[in-house]
Amino acid sequence: MSERTGLVTLKGNPVTLEGEGVKVGQAAPDFTAVAADMSEQSLGQYRGKPIVLCSVPSLDTPVCDVEGQRFNKEAANLGDDAVVLVVSMDAPPAIKRWCGQTGADQIVPLSDFKHWSFAKNWGLRIREIGLLARAVYVIDREGKVTYEQIVPEVAQEPDYDTVLSALKAVA
Repeated sequence: MSERTGLVTLKGNPVTLEGEGVKVGQAAPDFTAVAADMSEQSLGQYRGKPIVLCSVPSLDTPVCDVEGQRFNKEAANLGDDAVVLVVSMDAPPAIKRWCGQTGADQIVPLSDFKHWSFAKNWGLRIREIGLLARAVYVIDREGKVTYEQIVPEVAQEPDYDTVLSALKAVA
């Protein structure tokens, strides 16, 4: 498996991302992940809609919690046309608990704990800790990646404004 270095730090320390990664302009690789209700979902089932795809280490951490809640708030304004998927390595019961505690009901939180399908296909697993790097992608209706933001410091939030601008461009 290939590795990428120099893209991400965790609390200032460089970490290694496993896999090739995804580039703007390519078809979004499909993946299968587990929802809070233990059902399996794939990226492909959302094809035809503009998608914001967020990768976070764990919703149980402060920065991921803030990010998840912010995207939940933003998703409420997107209508039924667009979807926001948030993928982590959290177990489905932890995702369900987080959604209940925060009232997150506009995003689709998914767990990659079972298949590692997202981590492998998108190249975002941090080798040193086994969690996902913080990244955000926008995917158009045809399934093409139109925007990528790999957040250089895992402990920082993404630039929400550029993500939302990129989404508006494909909505």
